Amino acid sequence: MRRAARAIIHLDHLHHNYLQVKQAAPHSRVMAVVKANAYGHGLVNVARTLAEADAFAVTTVAEAVQIRDAGVDQPILCLQGFYDEAELREASERRVCLTLHHEDQLRILETARLNIPVSVWLKFDSGMHRLGFPIDQASTLYQRVRTLPAVRSLPDIMTHLACADDAENPYTDKQLQCFDRATADLPGECSIANSAAILAWPNSHRHWVRPGIMLYGVSPFSDTANSRCTLKPVMTLRAPLISIKNLNEGDTIGYGCGYVCAKAMRVAVVAIGYGDGYPRHARTHTPVLVNGRRAPLLGRVSMDMISVDVSDIECRTGDMAELWGEALSVNEVAYHAGTISYELLCAVGGDIVRNYSA
Repeated sequence: MRRAARAIIHLDHLHHNYLQVKQAAPHSRVMAVVKANAYGHGLVNVARTLAEADAFAVTTVAEAVQIRDAGVDQPILCLQGFYDEAELREASERRVCLTLHHEDQLRILETARLNIPVSVWLKFDSGMHRLGFPIDQASTLYQRVRTLPAVRSLPDIMTHLACADDAENPYTDKQLQCFDRATADLPGECSIANSAAILAWPNSHRHWVRPGIMLYGVSPFSDTANSRCTLKPVMTLRAPLISIKNLNEGDTIGYGCGYVCAKAMRVAVVAIGYGDGYPRHARTHTPVLVNGRRAPLLGRVSMDMISVDVSDIECRTGDMAELWGEALSVNEVAYHAGTISYELLCAVGGDIVRNYSA
């Protein structure tokens, strides 16, 4: 039997958010980021809904193959590239574009004999210091890659921004200037902007933008006023109340007696927990919606249950609680859990039923 919790995926909201990307970056093509099972929303269904996107971006070749097999014909970029020659050959056969970011990949590509050359993006490290070739080697590396028989046409170029979600941080301008100086004479197309940069750094918009979290209706900023567009949450996470009981002053709730009732209370148990992706570190008083009203979390999150205060709420077992979604921002829940919305969405478990709503 599957878990009673449900993730309602509003595909109309997904499409709305895509149009917001187009409005924010009208002169760029859109590479929709659908990695990590489309941020927990379901890779295939999301890719099919975003049929207007000019391309898709995933983490692995396996993810690319999954949506290619589902009928997606647009270019698909594997952001981490390939790990060995076998993956390189699979990418070639399935028409998957590859990011080159490390010397080991380049050495494999130089000796590979492919029936079908691959399209590649060269990733340069402009200051994120995660993936990417040294930016001061951009021209040399570009010339080295463009001559390889295994590479189709000219490489494209990209980088990633470390602080774009802070609209006041000068580090983004520093990265952009560094990237532009090093790549000014290189042909090929360019991509820099993620969701935050799409909204806050228009000078980062190039041939391609790479929206991720904003597609799923979540602001990349802690201050939503910086969003500069109207996003609609795509996922609403719900779970039923499976128990309601009256507790007395001094009664304790959950593992470690993590909450002590300061007065007589009516407490409901919701059938969801960290095994389903609800954050274990959500603190007491994290909001949960029960019949449209806020019911604060009480005590520790268990593997498959949480307790909430429904003393002032009319409810009964079987009623559905909303953990986040249209009426309760996932960013707010993430704040109470000391994490970020990305983690919460991606963590929604495989046993959670996803209902897709057009």
